[in-house]
Amino acid sequence: MTSSLPLLAAVPLVAGLLSAPATGATATGQPATESGQRAAKTFVHPSTQSTGKTGTVAAPGLPDVVERATAPTASERKRVLGYWTPRRMASALPVDRLAKVTGVLRRLSAAGQEVVPRRSPHGAASRTAGARWTSGGAVGRTTGRVFLTIKGSDFVCSASSVKSANRDLVVTAGHCVKDGTGAWADNWTFVPGYSQGRRPYGQYTARRMFVAGPWSRQGDDSHDIGMVAVNTSGGKHLGDAVGGQDIAFGAPRGRLASGFGFPADTPYDGEHLVYCAGPLRDDPNGQTGDQGMRCDMTAGSSGGPWLSGFDASTGRGTLVSVSSFKYSDDRHTMYGPYFGDSAKALYATASAS
Repeated sequence: MTSSLPLLAAVPLVAGLLSAPATGATATGQPATESGQRAAKTFVHPSTQSTGKTGTVAAPGLPDVVERATAPTASERKRVLGYWTPRRMASALPVDRLAKVTGVLRRLSAAGQEVVPRRSPHGAASRTAGARWTSGGAVGRTTGRVFLTIKGSDFVCSASSVKSANRDLVVTAGHCVKDGTGAWADNWTFVPGYSQGRRPYGQYTARRMFVAGPWSRQGDDSHDIGMVAVNTSGGKHLGDAVGGQDIAFGAPRGRLASGFGFPADTPYDGEHLVYCAGPLRDDPNGQTGDQGMRCDMTAGSSGGPWLSGFDASTGRGTLVSVSSFKYSDDRHTMYGPYFGDSAKALYATASAS
């Protein structure tokens, strides 16, 4: 195995295909080299001891899905919401072992500045250096931060609301939900539209959490995908409050991507929505079925949405992956799992929960 950089800590990352799913893609919602030593690959996997029923389910003809019920009662939901005080949210940090790697990332001249994206010849916003997203639109509402507890410590990830039958579905990285073969995350809460501590659409606690069987049993990085059905907030379903992005499975590889998130490690602070954009490429180390995108976003971006066919004027696109990891010898490329059968099975189960 190679070592990699975990991206759990503080904000969504960026990457997402910038073209609509081609023929053959299934969509839902509205229309180091081999010579020498390989780079290391490290993942931040939330793990904490907590109660809750778990089980394995499978959609007909699809891979199995492992799930956990959580915050089932009103009192438990109230406890989780009360746990995440503004002070705790502000102090939630990236996992320590990321610091030694991400700390040497070059400081971006555009960090913290408002940037107007330049258009590539294909009409897509192409950007390697993470820049603040200021155009609003649906992506500003549907993308948010995830707050969770790992072995008594508080951390952050990124995530997105997606269209679903239950109007309550959030998509993120698997390691932002379950520590691979280890324990599930606790105090899991999604804050859509997060900005500088503001929670304009409320906070949504988890009621059922889902990961792919290969992730739960083997910690298979190609299946680092998590989906969470959340409770209502203020009597409103998540989808009714902020809407949701479309999602697709089996989309063509190598397309352009546009990703969003809340990186929190230097030079970012996790308080602003940030994005990158560009073409995707297969994992050159051959260790995963993931695709990578050139992007300098840092820890905290894990779970952030990768959107294809992204329309900057509306902030809408189609979710085709989420931010997962970086290789230690290539700190400028972010990788995300390919949304194939595992993601499809997760969605089929979670959206009907």
